Amino acid sequence: MSQHKSLRGSSKIVIKRNVLQRYERVELLKKRGLWKEGTSRVHNLPKTRPEE
Repeated sequence: MSQHKSLRGSSKIVIKRNVLQRYERVELLKKRGLWKEGTSRVHNLPKTRPEE
């Protein structure tokens, strides 16, 4: 059985996400130097914008 062409993913379309997963936010904060190992918590993270 074949899959309908509208259900296939397209590699041409790239959607810019404005919401990050929690692990992505932690990695971004580490990269920016705002994450302190051992003292920072995973909950109540500051708002972050994705890198462009």
